[in-house]
Amino acid sequence: MNKVVSGADEAIRDIEDGMTLMLGGFGMCGLPEKTILALVKKGVKDLTCISNNAGVDDFGIGLLLHQHQVKKMISSYVGENAEFERQLLSGELEVELIPQGTLATRCMAAGYGMPAIFTPAGIGTEVAIGKEVRNFNGKDYLMEMAFDADFAIVKAWKGDRLGNLVYRSTARNFNPVMAMAGKITIAEVEELVEPGELDPDNVHTPGIYVHRIFQGENYEKRIEQRTVRKRDN
Repeated sequence: MNKVVSGADEAIRDIEDGMTLMLGGFGMCGLPEKTILALVKKGVKDLTCISNNAGVDDFGIGLLLHQHQVKKMISSYVGENAEFERQLLSGELEVELIPQGTLATRCMAAGYGMPAIFTPAGIGTEVAIGKEVRNFNGKDYLMEMAFDADFAIVKAWKGDRLGNLVYRSTARNFNPVMAMAGKITIAEVEELVEPGELDPDNVHTPGIYVHRIFQGENYEKRIEQRTVRKRDN
């Protein structure tokens, strides 16, 4: 089944105000840049965004924050975005900060059809307030619910017309578990190939999880914190 759409605008055609979106990426790696730009252009608002991070001020989810399109952020790391900080401190933005492993596992649980997970992360902290705690073999665990996202939006290096995806390096962190978890999964890829051109042993996300795919162009691929070694004289 051909799942290719003409571009980001068509891919997000039925994303509406108030929806919950998963957005792949880790730092600046593997961000669905083109789909985020399409969401900015469309102007959808009151979004709940589930993402490892909130981008930076002029890139990634930071662009949605600048346009006040995000109502709530569910993230594990948000330290590179001044506008995020401003909106949080002013009460304009709801924020749920959760441990990174819990974030990944709640995505995975949604993809596996599991309603909840139990984790020791967060026991005895603010993360545990209002949540059920159970004891297994003498150790306390928090019950965390699987995410319920209307759309998962991911970015891969290569994909075929059937939706099979291959990621590169750090981009493989959150994209695969999010691709499994959305009711509708949108994938943007750097290179779109025909079925049979991808080595099956190298496919990270099977096409069964992907509903729409398109090829983007001119990716920025920014580096979040560039660190270089001084030259020896």
